[in-house]
Amino acid sequence: MEVSFFTRLKHSWNAFMNRDPTYNYADMGVGSSVRPDRPKLTRGNERTIVTSIYNRIAMDVSSININHCRVDDNGRFISVIDSPLNSCLNLEANLDQTGRAFIQDAVLSMLDEGCVALVPIDTSIDPASSSSFDILSMRTGKITEWRPTTVKIRVYNEKTGQKEEIIMAKKDVAIIENPLYAVMNEHNSTMQRLIRKLNILDVVDEQSGAGKLDLIIQLPYVIKSDARRKEAEKRRREIEEQLAGSKYGIAYADGTEKITQLNRSLDNNLMKQIEYLTTMLYSQLGISQSILDGTATEQELLNYNNRTIEPIISAIVDEMKRKFLTKTARSQKQTIKFFRDPFKLVPINNIADIADKFTRNEIMTSNEIRQIVGMKPSNDPKADMLINSNLNQSKDMLQEQSGQLDQEQRGDEAGAIESLMNTPISQIPRYE
Repeated sequence: MEVSFFTRLKHSWNAFMNRDPTYNYADMGVGSSVRPDRPKLTRGNERTIVTSIYNRIAMDVSSININHCRVDDNGRFISVIDSPLNSCLNLEANLDQTGRAFIQDAVLSMLDEGCVALVPIDTSIDPASSSSFDILSMRTGKITEWRPTTVKIRVYNEKTGQKEEIIMAKKDVAIIENPLYAVMNEHNSTMQRLIRKLNILDVVDEQSGAGKLDLIIQLPYVIKSDARRKEAEKRRREIEEQLAGSKYGIAYADGTEKITQLNRSLDNNLMKQIEYLTTMLYSQLGISQSILDGTATEQELLNYNNRTIEPIISAIVDEMKRKFLTKTARSQKQTIKFFRDPFKLVPINNIADIADKFTRNEIMTSNEIRQIVGMKPSNDPKADMLINSNLNQSKDMLQEQSGQLDQEQRGDEAGAIESLMNTPISQIPRYE
């Protein structure tokens, strides 16, 4: 129905004009020029090349889809459950983060601190009174104190705009430890040794670029008495004043005085040690320089995904499955799984060959292939059937498959599954 001009005029709104002049903006909370909930790296990691490694791994892990889904008796995926938990993982984790940004934040904090907590902020029921609750929003938190059954967590409070410490039970919080902790977070691990070497290199660079001359002045007399020392100190101050007061930094010296300059480059093995530790760290993490600059081969990417990305995403999924799903929900074949898109790394030249093999062997339908390449689905019923288009299909066979497809879509079993999928988790009792 077309909206009239007076209706649009009555309900229109402008962000700059429609403001309440009596509104007190001081009640909106604490203001900050930077985003207060953004993860901040510790121990000087933000000043080293380690940050690029952390960020690369966090981005690759967050690109993997995590879904709250249902499986069959053999653990095979059936469908995605439309639940608040699935919405947190894929759409909106909290007021400030999407699902993907939340996972990236969690991985970045985990790699930096060694352990991170995924804290349910808004829930349908108080976790202390009932173990069956829906998670409406989540945030990452830093564990500041460990106790037998509880942990103290420093987490951002979006109501006050500040990070606050709260105490929660371990059974209600997903605590994820870095699977590569021994390599990245131990005190004498390879990455920590590399960070210390890089910090030393920064100190040496600052000293060499400080603008000092580092001169030694040899006076033509022996300096043993106090009078000679005072005279030598006076001579040193005179040269400093000449250099500081001269436009081009020129000073004069007596013909009997000898000046030696020491600000030459130091010959040490610091760079060799850094290169050695970097190579060792790459090999232990299953990463290489080509992965960071985007020139990695297929075998290097496979090794990186299997040795680095898969352990991290599995640790996240397993912990959320253990803490956020009750025993009753798991007995009803609910689970949390991650799905990696295998076509992201496939060159466009190979898509046609892969599409032919998948459709010919009745693995994927034509419409599923069209979605991968970014095309809208076809309205042809044949495009949703698992058939080999290279073979002649009789009309009776196509009608039979089309009838079976419609029957499955309208069947009572599908309706029962859909009804069970829409059942809130809070209504499912937990097995004690």
